[in-house]
Order: sequence, then C-alpha cells, then structure tokens
Amino acid sequence: MRVAFLGLGIMGRLMALNLVKAGHEVSVWNRTPGKEVEGARLASSPADAANGAEVVWLCVSDTKAVESVLFGPQGAAEAMGEGVVLVDSSTISPSATRKFAQSVHARGVSYVDAPMTGSKAGAESGTLIFIIGGDEPAIDRIKPLLAAMGKKFFRMGETGKGQAAKLVMNLQIALIYEGFAEALTLAAKLGLEAETLIPLIQASMVHSGVVEYKAPFVLNRDFSANFPLRLMLKDIRLTLEAAKEARVKLPGLETVEEIYDLSAEDGNSDLDYAATLTLLEKWAGVQVKAAAASAQPVGD
Repeated sequence: MRVAFLGLGIMGRLMALNLVKAGHEVSVWNRTPGKEVEGARLASSPADAANGAEVVWLCVSDTKAVESVLFGPQGAAEAMGEGVVLVDSSTISPSATRKFAQSVHARGVSYVDAPMTGSKAGAESGTLIFIIGGDEPAIDRIKPLLAAMGKKFFRMGETGKGQAAKLVMNLQIALIYEGFAEALTLAAKLGLEAETLIPLIQASMVHSGVVEYKAPFVLNRDFSANFPLRLMLKDIRLTLEAAKEARVKLPGLETVEEIYDLSAEDGNSDLDYAATLTLLEKWAGVQVKAAAASAQPVGD
C-alpha cells in the first residue's frame, strides 16, 4: 500500500521502518529535520507526503501537533481526497479527535484513531497493541499495516473511542507505577532489598505487567526514555480534561499529576516516566539500588 507516515519520534520512526520492511511504499515527514527512514521517501511537507497516498498515518506528540500537521500550512488534509484512510496513532483528546474526523469526512476521508501500547520495544519488534476507534470498512483496509507494526488490535467502537480507551489505559499505568515506586521507596527506607521484594510482588495478586516491564530498568538505574515523562504528563492532563468534560472525579490521578509536575520541575521531563521514583527517593533520603537495595542515604 502507498502510505504517508507523519511523525518520526521514538515510536513513529520504528513503526514506519516496519512498514517499509513489510513491502509497503512509504513516504515520511517529521517536524524536526534530519530524521529519515531507510527505504522510505523523505517528503518536504505533510501535504507532499500525503500526495497520492492511500493511507495517511500520524504519530505525533499532542493534540495541537495533530491539528497543525493536518490543517496547518501545507497540511496533509489538503492533499487527501475521496477514499483515503487517515489513521492517528498519537495520544490526543477524544473530543478533538471527533472534531478532526468531521473535518476530513467532508473530503471523503475515513478517520481511524489508533493509539497504541507496547512502548519502544514493541515498536521495534512490531508487537504493538493498537486501540482503535473507527468504522469497520476503514479498519479492514488498514489491517495489513496493523499486522506489519503490531501483534493485536482492539476495536473499542466509533471514532474517538480508541483515544478514550488509551487514556483509561494510561490512567492505570500511571497509578500502578506510582504505587510500585512508592513501595520501593518505603522498602528501601525500611531496609528491604528490592531484588528480594520484586519476586514476591510478581508471585502475588499484586503482579503487574507494568512492574514486570519497568523493574529491570529501575534496578539498573536506567531512566532513558522508553516513554518520556513529559508525554505521560501530557496524557495525564488529557485524561483529567476528559474526566472534567464527563463530570468524573479522579482524585488519585490528580495526586499523581502533582508528582509528575514536580518531577518535571526537577529536570526529569525527557527521561522515562519511571524517573518519578527519583523524586520520591529524594524526599525520603534513600536510593533503590540493583544490589543489596537497602536504605542508602542520598549522597553516600
């Protein structure tokens, strides 16, 4: 298929590369110059990338970025016409998604929201899980592309429902990891070794895929970005905005938002969201370590 892929960040570049490897004809564009995908045509603008494409796929940072890439100067929307499928794998506002979909429907374009989960490792290995909102015929058309980039997809309903489900998922991830980070911090203060505690966690009803994925990075003090803290903070704020629109109170997430705000102020924005642990450690005066992770005063 002829695919325009817009957004070559941590996830997008790897996703586009998997489309090329699967034999699709791919044009790529990124807001920041200098990023390329081997085997893909590097376009000069979103409109240039979308010209002649059967599917236009977005993976950018936030709602404003999606709006700009679609409807800004030389935006992709001006090059899309009848029969094109527009797919957005960014994580953005569900209400904005519905608004964008209405705009492109007037051009005869189908809109599918397809945010994903699986982090950088899933993007690299082509094992992402896509969370989809949209019409069945449009989803059927993009199934070969989904198969090239992921292992599963779940249709949640009409357009906008994929984004809603993604926010619900990230709400849980943020809360689960916060509980894990707080537990490790208290454990260190109480003299428990993290390497002893984690197998107990995973053998019990506290078992979590979030813990399973993040624990090795935490124990190795590797906070390089698989999912940057600034993007998780963006998603937390999106979730709270969606909850406000729906008149739902989320007191736990409001507290976690404060932790992320303070962690960002502490210089962790571009690190993985797991780096929120370092703020808790700082407050407690301890550090969780890979070997013999008992209470270690900060600065020793």
